[in-house]
Amino acid sequence: MMPPQRPIRVLVVDDSAFMRLAISHALAEHPAIEVVGTASDGIEALEKVRALRPDVVTLDVEMPRMDGLEALAALMRDRPLPVVMLSSRTTAGAPATIRALELGAVDFVAKPAPQVAGPRLLREDLTRAVLAAAQARPRPALRPVTAHRPLPASPVAPTARAEADHHAECVVAIGCSTGGPRALMDVLPRLPGNLPAAVLVVQHMPAGFTRSLAERLNEASALEVREAEEGETPRPGHALIAPGGRHMRLDARGRITLDDGPTVHGVRPSVDVLFASLPPAFGSHCVAAVLTGMGCDGADGAAAIRAAGGRVIVEDEATCVVYGMPRAVAERGLADRQAPLPAIAGAITDMVLGSGLRHTASVP
Repeated sequence: MMPPQRPIRVLVVDDSAFMRLAISHALAEHPAIEVVGTASDGIEALEKVRALRPDVVTLDVEMPRMDGLEALAALMRDRPLPVVMLSSRTTAGAPATIRALELGAVDFVAKPAPQVAGPRLLREDLTRAVLAAAQARPRPALRPVTAHRPLPASPVAPTARAEADHHAECVVAIGCSTGGPRALMDVLPRLPGNLPAAVLVVQHMPAGFTRSLAERLNEASALEVREAEEGETPRPGHALIAPGGRHMRLDARGRITLDDGPTVHGVRPSVDVLFASLPPAFGSHCVAAVLTGMGCDGADGAAAIRAAGGRVIVEDEATCVVYGMPRAVAERGLADRQAPLPAIAGAITDMVLGSGLRHTASVP
């Protein structure tokens, strides 16, 4: 976390002079933020980072000479620091955003269309993202993960994922926020495609980006991964991601319901909303995993799962980009196991395959 006696030093990088000014003005209105410089492309950004040593960088994706993804990769390799991407909401912009999060960006803000952009529209999301990023610990880029990546051997009877059409008897629910897309790229590809449980995921993300996230995870995973749809039934070997900007929960029959209800902890979708809906449908046959993220979303839902006899895993502080959500669960004594990111998938598999999902001692 940044020292309280000085403001967070931010470098603004964008090829548009108008956007550089709008972003700088929006951030400068917050007393805890100081804009120390601007850059118009990736090459200039790398030079300014070396000269100014900012605490956080806001980085555009599309720029001349060196684009945002190239600059981000260079930063994460040579001088890792928290980066917030400014991302287009277009179809082409979403995959680039997901790639940036894989490379090590800690968060992103969806950029308004040029004709409607202005400090007032940018201020709230940008300020939130920068303040959160200042508390993050950037991680090096993940090694490339593809659908051909070897998966851990599984004692489950082999079943093609396309054949797993029956109703799941067990559910795995994963919740995450800041740093979450990168964490999911480490967890989901490690789960066996024949896992005898349905997987449901809530990642704090606005509308327009979760479909690209699901597609990228599907390419890298043995599970079938896609955005959830209203009314469908979770199935073994399938992972469903809550659509950005919509709460996801299960009804009494165990079917997906999506809604645009009020935010919970200031977010939609909310991890607590999903977690709390699972015990009525699955009883004790629930495994919840709370990964990196700011705030406490997921703690109340984890309590409901534990009360029903389910199991809870939290990511260890050592691998979290932001140790907020896992801490909130662990400090309430709700975690059956705390594990570093590379061990989360194995812990999930062990708990799914364990008899009766019995409780073990909580993590201190």
